[in-house]
Amino acid sequence: MNDPDPELIRDGMKRNPLDPKTISYLTLAHYNEHAEHFWEGTKDHDVSQNITALLRCIKGQPPYAVLDFGCGPGRDLKVLTELGHIAVGLEGAPRFVEMARSHAGCEVWCQDFMGLDLPHEYFDGIFANASLFHVPGCELPRVLAELCNTLKPDGVLFSSNPRGNDEEGWTHGRYGVYHDIERWRGYMTIAGFVEITHYYRPAGRPRAQQPWFASVWRKAAME
Repeated sequence: MNDPDPELIRDGMKRNPLDPKTISYLTLAHYNEHAEHFWEGTKDHDVSQNITALLRCIKGQPPYAVLDFGCGPGRDLKVLTELGHIAVGLEGAPRFVEMARSHAGCEVWCQDFMGLDLPHEYFDGIFANASLFHVPGCELPRVLAELCNTLKPDGVLFSSNPRGNDEEGWTHGRYGVYHDIERWRGYMTIAGFVEITHYYRPAGRPRAQQPWFASVWRKAAME
């Protein structure tokens, strides 16, 4: 099947600006087009604080099975692998998938967030660093429920999102939702998670200069 015509997609956006398939198609097309530029701009970012926050909350003995959700070109996927864990990447932009497989040397699944196909209770942890904010609010409950389902009992999900006041829309060719912590807690609780901790980034700055909030969640026990 041929890809849809971008101009037809953009026309559809005018009629239905929150159509999830449209949002996903255009956001992934942007990342594909700018893949090398994105890699150059992010390859040296230090997110060790976030990786540590996930790993220290996982119960049991390592190595852990970890899903890097929205792994991009594979920067963090490689770090998780080098730490000795069984890391699997998931990415919707085909160019990023190629780059991540080459850079990290491990398994990377090419899946759109709008059409996930995840194994049941397979992962000890999920690392969703700057990825879940691309999921439109209308689709977020479903996506979070699927992530909860793919975690083992007591599994842990880490997320990092740009913070805001629950705005959503287009910025520089990409769709994003800018949650506040209370609204994010609501989504996560409904999906079956309990909060472990949260913090703001970059560390050591006044809150006004911390545009990201990170949070760590455990899969709630079934009653």
